[in-house]
Amino acid sequence: MTALPPYAAVVLAGGRAARLGGRPKPQLEVGGRTMLAAVLAAVADAAERVVVGPPQPVPDGVVVVREQPPGGGPVPAMRAGLAAVTTDVVAVLAADLPFLTPAVVRGLRERLTGDGVLVVDPAGRDQLLLGVWRTAVLRAAVADVAGPTSVRAVLAPLAVRRHRPEPVPGEPAPWTDCDTPAELDRARRVTPPSS
Repeated sequence: MTALPPYAAVVLAGGRAARLGGRPKPQLEVGGRTMLAAVLAAVADAAERVVVGPPQPVPDGVVVVREQPPGGGPVPAMRAGLAAVTTDVVAVLAADLPFLTPAVVRGLRERLTGDGVLVVDPAGRDQLLLGVWRTAVLRAAVADVAGPTSVRAVLAPLAVRRHRPEPVPGEPAPWTDCDTPAELDRARRVTPPSS
């Protein structure tokens, strides 16, 4: 197996989860563990793991930082998380990816060329919070953004490669997120609670 440069992981775990009744979405359980725990497990080999959001339970060694203003959205959250990163490569991930695997993260790291690489789903949609980036480039892209700005707009000028991982037959796609009660229920049905 080819050695890859060390990387950090920034996990965006803020937001109000309004469509889920305002409960802290990263702390909702799928398959017997929180969605945040699942994402952090997928990047267990990261040199640094940074969670951006309100104070919440995290494993030892994981740093929690807060975006400014709190609840300001993913771009300020990326800026806050990147400020805590010292590696040249960083994975930026949403906290609501309960089926993310180390293999997907490694696949992204192996394909990092240009400024970054992100997952594209079978429908052709960029998964903007499931990618690996050159830290310096991404830090510069978010540095001077003022006011509400979409992640898509921030990433648009960058040289981004797309990766289409093959889903494992019979297993949920690793880019499956849980934004609505229906998506959360569906995720819970396909994953029996761990005993």
